[in-house]
Amino acid sequence: MESIQHKIVRVNGIQMHVAEKGGEAEDSQVILFLHGFPELWYTWRHQMLALSSLGYRAIAPDLRGYGDTEAPGSITSYTSLHIVGDLIALMDSLGVEKVFVVAHDWGAIIAWHLCLFRPERVKAFFCLSELLILLLCSQEPGKIEAEIDRWGAKEVLKRILTSRKPGPPCWAKENPFGINPERPITLPPWLSEEDLDYYATKFNQSGFTGGLNYYRALDLNWELTATWTGAVVKTPVKYVVGELDSVYTTPGIKEYVDNGGFKKDVPLLEEIVVMEM
Repeated sequence: MESIQHKIVRVNGIQMHVAEKGGEAEDSQVILFLHGFPELWYTWRHQMLALSSLGYRAIAPDLRGYGDTEAPGSITSYTSLHIVGDLIALMDSLGVEKVFVVAHDWGAIIAWHLCLFRPERVKAFFCLSELLILLLCSQEPGKIEAEIDRWGAKEVLKRILTSRKPGPPCWAKENPFGINPERPITLPPWLSEEDLDYYATKFNQSGFTGGLNYYRALDLNWELTATWTGAVVKTPVKYVVGELDSVYTTPGIKEYVDNGGFKKDVPLLEEIVVMEM
């Protein structure tokens, strides 16, 4: 972990934190990792170390509103156009013309828009699901933040990151995260107490509002991207999803993915992998 380098770069009007590893050779291939909600660059630490050891240059930013990257105050500053603009500016600032993109959750949604808006900057896209969790109650500013404050960042992060409930998420008005102090959650092997502490520390410092504003800008996203209605993604794609993923198990999604709809919208889709859980 100590070998991963960190820097702050000015992109698209904000200060962005970027983690980077590898790429000593001039002809190194570049992989851009994009995290989801509620995550950080840290999500990709193992992949960065592994792939940089194979000669790749691994780049993982904290996206706009997350971690050590600046968080604009306005909800309207969190559209896909803004985030993709950040990434293009980041690539330019690092002297990178084209990247392989690996992305998960909200990062994957941004990556789809990157492929749609600027396909000439993407060699291929490795997609890990599309959207892990949709907090409908996050639309009203301050409401979900109050619930997070009630339980604490660490407990909320633990609940979200370890959730394995299939189907579209349904959140109660009271205690939407379903936290029960009398039924503590046992961490899975891939999430250590140290990892959870890292996430909690960063979110305690920056808050959750930046990440939640991605959801709050969804309607504006639809309006601003109307020009691309019906457009296909012309980037080579591999798609990996867990069989219990909340999006994949939402009614209609399996049929779309497995019966040709996905391939129609993504003609260069090379492979679909559904991982057994």
